[in-house]
Amino acid sequence: MPLILHRLERILLQTLAELGETNLEKLTSNSNLNIDQVRRAIEWLKSKGLIEIKSISREKISLGENGKKVLINGLPEKRLIKTLLQIGGRANFQELKNAFPIDGQEFNAALGYAKEKGWIRFSSIEGKTFIEIVSEPTITTEEVLLERLSKGDVFLDELSQEDLKTLKVLIKRPNYITQKSIKTIQLKLTQLGEQTVKSLKKKREIDTLTPELIISGKWREYVLRPIDVVSPTPPIYPGKKHPVQRFIDEVREIFISLGFEEIDGPLIQPCFWNFDALFTPQDHPAREMQDTFYLSKIKAKSIGSDKIVENVAKVHLNGGNTGSKGWGYQWNRELAEGLVLRTHTTAVTVKYLADFKPSEARVFSVGRVFRNEKTTFKHLAEFHQIEGIVVGKRVTLRDLMGLLSCFYSRLGLKKVKFWPSYFPYTEPSLQSVVYIDRLGKWVELCGMGIFRPEVTLPLGVKNPVLAWGGGLERLVMLRYGVDDVRKLYENNLSWLRGLPICL
Repeated sequence: MPLILHRLERILLQTLAELGETNLEKLTSNSNLNIDQVRRAIEWLKSKGLIEIKSISREKISLGENGKKVLINGLPEKRLIKTLLQIGGRANFQELKNAFPIDGQEFNAALGYAKEKGWIRFSSIEGKTFIEIVSEPTITTEEVLLERLSKGDVFLDELSQEDLKTLKVLIKRPNYITQKSIKTIQLKLTQLGEQTVKSLKKKREIDTLTPELIISGKWREYVLRPIDVVSPTPPIYPGKKHPVQRFIDEVREIFISLGFEEIDGPLIQPCFWNFDALFTPQDHPAREMQDTFYLSKIKAKSIGSDKIVENVAKVHLNGGNTGSKGWGYQWNRELAEGLVLRTHTTAVTVKYLADFKPSEARVFSVGRVFRNEKTTFKHLAEFHQIEGIVVGKRVTLRDLMGLLSCFYSRLGLKKVKFWPSYFPYTEPSLQSVVYIDRLGKWVELCGMGIFRPEVTLPLGVKNPVLAWGGGLERLVMLRYGVDDVRKLYENNLSWLRGLPICL
């Protein structure tokens, strides 16, 4: 299989083939890439065995502080000659020392360097030592080397033999020269790298095939860069929806595809719609503070039309015209006006039936509900409920079982059963259960049935109403293999980031 090369790798291979063995700086300069691109490509090429890297230690030569001063003022020995010329070209030791504007130590060094170069000589007359000029100074090798260093640092291995001799002289002078050991990287192509370069096509490489290239026919002048789809990539964490919200969107898409319309309603509901319209007695335990969140010191200004309120009151008293005997108590409007955080989304559903009195309908809702329960691994005080109804003249319980079987199947739950059950406002009633292979058992999901006449007739709905409702979080837990419902809302970034979008 041919090697898949990135654009940067191709450029670097071709540059190395032209330069031969070279260092990082030259490679960067000749490839017209920045240093980060070069280093990245070097690592890729090294991992593929296309280049060889050697680390070499080199001595770098730089100007010291005194060396910089010499470039401005001149060598001490030349300044000595200049001073000697100013006082006649010949002077005794003390006269020259007094005229030379440098400390004594450098004066002695300047004498020594000037005599060594043959510019001066010493003579003794009447017991006094005289210095006189023998020859005019010329440009020295020390000055040449210092001038070269002033233009930039030089590596020791770049100096000629003559320069090395001069360097030894300069090193003896305090702080004229500084030396520093520098590690440099040398790169060259391996045998595989040389073979790969020969196989590279000369056409320019591109990443994207645009409509303009296709229409003009210029695509023939280029090579499309291959992409290694199995190459490892760094993890990224883009913004994405919370898994619960993603599941809600999926549920909505399924029901809408089945011809349903979504409905919604307030989180705060009058007791009338949350309980009374559903034929729940006003003394039922579910309405107690232990199960329901009530809003204190506030009542609903309106709970429904006078006709519907009257019908519901009669149903609770004696069944009204539903054929039921009712609950046998005098219904209290004041209790029905109390406000609660809805305990189910069925309050929205019955309000929809009362408002539109449909002879046919397919609607659903997904919304938050509230229960005054202790938070545990399987219970929350606030959670989501999926609910829906189908209204029709000929709909039956068999239709409802088929509908929910289709819904669960689209969620990936294929093994579905329905068990007889009891719910206060449906008759007959069933409980849907699905088999979870991971758990090795059947799990209850939602309640379902046909709304009782005590629910639908007072609202003016005459046709049968198929209804179902259940918690959404339990389905989410099954989808993602979560055993504690609280984990869904802990905002654990590690879990949220690691959760795949598609399962």
